[in-house]
Amino acid sequence: MIHAPGVEGVGSSSIMRLYEPRKAEEIARHCGVSKGMVHQVISTYNRFGVEAIETPGKGGRRHQYLTFSEEKEFLAPFFTQAESGQIATVSQIRRAYEAKVGHEVDESTIYRLLNRHGWRKLMPRPRHPQADLQEQEQFKKTLKPRLRRSSQPGQSKMNVLS
Repeated sequence: MIHAPGVEGVGSSSIMRLYEPRKAEEIARHCGVSKGMVHQVISTYNRFGVEAIETPGKGGRRHQYLTFSEEKEFLAPFFTQAESGQIATVSQIRRAYEAKVGHEVDESTIYRLLNRHGWRKLMPRPRHPQADLQEQEQFKKTLKPRLRRSSQPGQSKMNVLS
């Protein structure tokens, strides 16, 4: 039996008080960790106290160039630009970001920044604004005969649209 009164939990992510002595296997099963992890945490607690096992844990943003609020402030002009119908490109944002932080950053940094603030990559328009619909329809009508002609034996496939 392992007795660990006052332990804040196994690891930093689970906060659980152990008020009564239990077997390490039982604690491990309850917390979803290995028996060895339970022994390690209890040993660390017994040697160094509660502060030693209350760590920030895994995950989170510990390495950042700007805080979330600074990023939001940085992106504000690009949001207004996008709302007015202008396109904000990643290369523009990247150049401005590099100027703000004072060194080069990878393109993935900008994509993660935009993702954190709810931006997403938009698909292109379904058709070009200056496209001529009549010309496209005419092309569709004449395409089938052109293809049929090229599939006849003895003809080269290189002059399909001639």
